[in-house]
Amino acid sequence: MYHATVNNSSKWDVEPDASGYTGKLNGENYQLDVVEENGRYHILYNNESYNVEVVEIKKAEKQMIIRVNNNLHTVQLKDRLDDLLKSLGMEGAGQAKVREIKAPMPGMVLNIMIEAGAVVAKDQALIILEAMKMENVIKSPIDGTVKRVGVNQGVAVEKNTILIEFE
Repeated sequence: MYHATVNNSSKWDVEPDASGYTGKLNGENYQLDVVEENGRYHILYNNESYNVEVVEIKKAEKQMIIRVNNNLHTVQLKDRLDDLLKSLGMEGAGQAKVREIKAPMPGMVLNIMIEAGAVVAKDQALIILEAMKMENVIKSPIDGTVKRVGVNQGVAVEKNTILIEFE
């Protein structure tokens, strides 16, 4: 069984069979007619037609963004293991904690956009690193607080040099 939360509001319990095209949806039997073409799906459900495209899959967050009839939806999935971890007070225990960002390549630190103690959002630009005459924006992989900035502006760094440490 899966628990799906769509757009952080509507909740659905889904029990698909092996094919995924039949099963139970909120305790009621369902059957889908699905045609896939070039990564897009045409789905018939309860005599209604839906055009569905998977826009992005975020495996670590168990989340996907889908387009249904030209409307974007964010779907968060939880399974039995997630339910068990939550009941044991260990929600999120299976997720890796990001403690640091390392330089992905040798280069020159052109700009540092944060400082120690800064609260940052996931995908926020933190550092601009120049490598092979190209500027590379190093973004935060998590929401968190910067513990330490390990480099200075204008300094050359080697691959795997610790750029940022998180609390």
